[in-house]
Amino acid sequence: MKWNNYIKDYQSYLRIERGLSKNTIENYTFDIERLCLFLENNQIEVSPVKISDETVQDFIYTVSKEVNPRSQARIISGLKSFFNYLIFEDYRNDSPLELIETPKTGRKLPDTLSVQEIDSLIAAIDLSKNEGERNRAILEAMYGCGLRVSELISLKISDLFFDEGFIKITGKGNKERFVPIGKLTKKYIEIYKNEIRPHLIIKKGFEDTLFLNRRGNQLTRAMIFTIIKDLAVKVGLHKNISPHTLRHSFATHLLENGADLRSIQLMLGHESITTTEIYVHLDRSFLKEVMHTFHPRK
Repeated sequence: MKWNNYIKDYQSYLRIERGLSKNTIENYTFDIERLCLFLENNQIEVSPVKISDETVQDFIYTVSKEVNPRSQARIISGLKSFFNYLIFEDYRNDSPLELIETPKTGRKLPDTLSVQEIDSLIAAIDLSKNEGERNRAILEAMYGCGLRVSELISLKISDLFFDEGFIKITGKGNKERFVPIGKLTKKYIEIYKNEIRPHLIIKKGFEDTLFLNRRGNQLTRAMIFTIIKDLAVKVGLHKNISPHTLRHSFATHLLENGADLRSIQLMLGHESITTTEIYVHLDRSFLKEVMHTFHPRK
């Protein structure tokens, strides 16, 4: 069996057995394809069943000169997952990455925006254009509900439970959660949904998709990145921001205003609270204030 056959079987395993999203599966696959390219460039003909520790170590050494430690750690993690799958399916008895250590990367703290910076981004949207109302609703939804970009672009009209005050989100691994929605976010989504969206010629299959482009298709992840980057340039915001920055800001501002981590975890859809705990490290002065306010030995 060639590498492609093993990769296709692995993709099916990730999709069916582990329930991973298309984007996550593509990221896992990219790491394996990078190894395949290394083998091809060095004229090494070997199957994933027979590849040796030394060959994989050479690949990791080559990669380490091209990418930062964080990217290197991600590649090693992706390859470990692939070879562990081969062991699970009895194609191999061991992993060629057993002796390879993941580089120390430290814990990267997420970038955040202040409420004023978020307000300035939204205020910079040109509402004279139809996509302006859409873009305002998008930013309000991402910040107001803490959505991942993949969750935003796949949001359905049938996921809006405004009377109950919630929206239904389909997150990683197709896991569903209900997130509260505020009055302001609800207001701007309804303006777009009721006044702008009905005038679009909607492509078949996207009738229930909330946010659409001018051609009536679902928005892409890249388009959301572009919208936010362009607004940052427009207001002179000298920060490296992305759609995820709004999600981080959502969680940080909740924490700073007294929300507990468990509630934030549920709203973000984090499987483990340790993922949510990264937001605790953002504002040490806030933690000090909590300690002095609530601890009996303050």
